[in-house]
Amino acid sequence: MASSLRTLLPRTTTKHITRHSHHHRIPLQCLLNQQRSYSTPTPTPTRLEAPDASDPKLSAIDTSTLTITKTTTPKTPTPHNELIFGRTFTDHMLSLEWTAESGWLAPNITPYQNLSLDPATCVLHYAFEAFEGMKAYKDKNGHVRLFRPDKNMARLNRSVARIALPTFDGPKMIDLIKEFCRLESRFIPQTKGYSLYLRPNMIGTQRTLGVGPPGSALLYLIASPVGPYYPTGFKAISLEATTYAVRAWPGGVGASKLGANYAPCIVPQMQAARRGFQQNLWLFEDVDPETGRKEDFVTEVGTMNLFACIRDEKTGQPELVTAPLDGTILEGVVRDSILTLARERLVPQGWAVNERRFTMREVVEASSEGRLMEVFGSGTAAVVSPVRSIGYQGQMISCGLPEDKEVGPVTLQMKDWIEGIQYGEEEGHAWSWKV
Repeated sequence: MASSLRTLLPRTTTKHITRHSHHHRIPLQCLLNQQRSYSTPTPTPTRLEAPDASDPKLSAIDTSTLTITKTTTPKTPTPHNELIFGRTFTDHMLSLEWTAESGWLAPNITPYQNLSLDPATCVLHYAFEAFEGMKAYKDKNGHVRLFRPDKNMARLNRSVARIALPTFDGPKMIDLIKEFCRLESRFIPQTKGYSLYLRPNMIGTQRTLGVGPPGSALLYLIASPVGPYYPTGFKAISLEATTYAVRAWPGGVGASKLGANYAPCIVPQMQAARRGFQQNLWLFEDVDPETGRKEDFVTEVGTMNLFACIRDEKTGQPELVTAPLDGTILEGVVRDSILTLARERLVPQGWAVNERRFTMREVVEASSEGRLMEVFGSGTAAVVSPVRSIGYQGQMISCGLPEDKEVGPVTLQMKDWIEGIQYGEEEGHAWSWKV
C-alpha cells in the first residue's frame, strides 16, 4: 500500500484562473453568474434494452468446434520503438458467424485477411456495429494476462443488444480470446507499458437495404501490439469544454460502445485542435433541480471518462468525483477499476469517492478558490491522462497542476495501482486473468 496521498496534496488557496491572449477576457463573476432561462429538468431515462436476438433454441458458441488455420507467411514483430497505435497487426484473426436460422456457427482462427461484404450489407448503410477495446499483457515471468475481460464482454453484449445484434456467451468468448492470445503471444512485448491491444467487433452482415434487425452477423477480433500512450512520460493535456455539440443525450446510445458514437465527435475534435486543445470536454446543458438554473454538466472527455479531485469548501475533505452512469456515460472498465480501488484505498485515508452530477460552475469555483486539486481522464489506451487546463467560455481554467509538473499524485497513484494489477505485480488479484 502506498503512503497516504494526503501528504502529497497542498491546501493552497492561490487562485488558479489564467487567461490566454486568444481567449476573450470575461470576469470570473460574470462567468459564474450568467442568467439562463428556466426549463424543466431532463428526466432520468429508463435504460432501453433490445430483446435478446440470440434465441436460446439456436446454437450457442461451441468452443470445441474451433478450427485454427495458421498463416504460411508469419510476420516479423515490429520493433518496440516503431509501434504506432492501431497501425500494426498480428498474423491472425478470430471470427464467428451468426444467422437467425442457425445461431452461432463454428469459430475460426485464420490468417489476418480482408472481409468480403456485399455493397448492400446493412452495416454499411445503417451502422449495425459495436466494438470493444481491451488488452493482453505479458508479466515479468512471460505469462500472458487479460485485465477484467468479463467486463468487456458484458459491455459488448449490452451494446449489441441495443442495436438488435445477437448476444453471445461471454465466458466462452473469453476462452476463444485466450486461445487467440496464446497463438499470438510472440507479438506481446515483455516490457511494462507495452501490450497487445485487442479489438472485438460485431457487425450486421445481412444483404438488404431494408431497415430492420439483421438476419446475420459477424463477430471478429483483431489485435495490434502497442507501446505506452506516453512513451516519454506523462504530458498533461488541455481540454475545450464543448457546448456547441453534444456526445450523447438522455434516451440515446451514449452508454453503448458503438462506432456511430465516435464519427460525429471527430469534427468537434478537429475544431478544438485548431484552437490549441488536445480533446473535447463534453458538456450537457440541463436544469439543476436544486437551483432551477440551467447549468453545463460535465460528462466525458474525448473518448475517456473524466475524474476530478475537489476539496470540500467547508470541511476541506478531498473528493474524487466522476459523472454517474445515467445512460449518457460509457461504463468504462478503467473507470470502474478506479472507483473500486479508490473506495478500498483512498476512503480509509479520509477521501470521499462519489459518482454524481457536477457542473462547470463547480469546477470553475473550485479552481478559483484553489480547491481543484487534479483532473484526469481514464480509459484502456492510456489508463489515465492528466489534464492541465480547460477552456470554457473564453477563460482558461487551471486544473491544479503546478507549472513544472505533468501529472498529479492521485493520477499517478491510480496508474501505478492499475498497471500493477495488469502486469501481475500485485499477486493473486482477481482482475488479472492468466491466459
